[in-house]
Amino acid sequence: MRKVILIIFGIGCIFLRPIPIHSQTTADYEKIIKEYIYKDYKKMYREAGGALQYPFMAPGTNTYGNELWDWDSWLCDISLRQILSDIGSVEDKKEAEKFEKGCILNYLSYCGSDGWMPIMINRNTDVASLKPKNIYKENMHKPCLAQHAAFLVKMNNGNAEWLREMYSNLQYFIGGYKTRYLNRATGLYFWQNDVMIGVDNDPCTFFRPDRSSGSIYLNCMMYKELEAMAYLAGRLQLDEIKVDYERDANNLKEAIQKNCWDERDGFFYSVDLNLRPIQTEEWAYHSGAPRDWDCLIQRIEVWSGFMAMWAGIATPEQAARMVKEHYANPKTFNSPYGVRTLSKMEKMYNVKASGNPSSWLGPIWGISNYMTWKGMVNYGLKEEATDLAKKTVLLFGKDFQRNHCLHEYYQPENGEPILNAGFQNWNYLVLNMIAWMNKRNVISEF
Repeated sequence: MRKVILIIFGIGCIFLRPIPIHSQTTADYEKIIKEYIYKDYKKMYREAGGALQYPFMAPGTNTYGNELWDWDSWLCDISLRQILSDIGSVEDKKEAEKFEKGCILNYLSYCGSDGWMPIMINRNTDVASLKPKNIYKENMHKPCLAQHAAFLVKMNNGNAEWLREMYSNLQYFIGGYKTRYLNRATGLYFWQNDVMIGVDNDPCTFFRPDRSSGSIYLNCMMYKELEAMAYLAGRLQLDEIKVDYERDANNLKEAIQKNCWDERDGFFYSVDLNLRPIQTEEWAYHSGAPRDWDCLIQRIEVWSGFMAMWAGIATPEQAARMVKEHYANPKTFNSPYGVRTLSKMEKMYNVKASGNPSSWLGPIWGISNYMTWKGMVNYGLKEEATDLAKKTVLLFGKDFQRNHCLHEYYQPENGEPILNAGFQNWNYLVLNMIAWMNKRNVISEF
């Protein structure tokens, strides 16, 4: 219900007028957001059944009713733990645990020695149809499952015993990425194709040749995944394995710095791996002056460049440049409601609704706001982090107030919802941002 003010005229006439939405304060919207989320969060819970033998979490109330999604379930859990930290009873926390662990165990139950793992599992799926005929041509679960597991282990005082029997499956999963997704020349990981890459129509990958996209999004995720694998190995007293994953993480960090950072623009970009092989035959046309570069940087300003801050890959100097020259620029990323997912200066910029693929060509997403914000927090950029947190609170507070739900993504200039009413998922991470602004306990991903 909107607040009202009294308008009193000299003739004694008194009437009520709603306060316009834009006159609400951040605190007003924080209250609205909490009321809705605290009331609705358990609607993410789903019981086991069919192809899903463990309870799990779904991304929304009205859609995705029977579906477990990869990075969605991980980020749902980060927000869930913030909710439980804010208001959860002992019983609430105990109830949540089976849904949290179930997200991980459901996926691990489908992972064998080839390391393949599905991106999404529908409760009604024919299990035999889950695995593609050629795992070298299709993408699989994004590298975030070890991060999800490490998050839960860390939240439970480092106890990883529940994962011990399945840790080998996690190793197979990471091994699958190293076998099928790693470009040896650059040390970067690539997508097999442009289908179900998380940031669906990122032009650095979308409609690009197969196995050509050294995505900054994918590589930042993989760096954190390798760190999580090392942490889990340590908790399970697998010390030699821990050292291996630490080395892999350091190598990837160096590869990202070498190949994806652009000193000219002060930003991290995806790279193009689609180069002709170097010819070694005598008198071959290119052999006299072969290329000495292994990739070409893609100077397309996509929000996921900020993920190098989220992952802790950027140097402090690089982070400062990215925020000053890119986040703060209204001609590119900065908008009244957060970070445009594609720079407004790019020719591909477009905020119209699209459901398959979902649009990341400029609309505001809760997750891109959150990860960019978290990167700013990581580097002590408090003023900019506060600015982005307030914009996210405004975005979601208005949506709850007017529509009584959240949506999947939004128009950057006026915050109007574009698609998919009832989307919960990572939007609930706004609570973690609110906790940080109010100097309360903040739950963070691994």
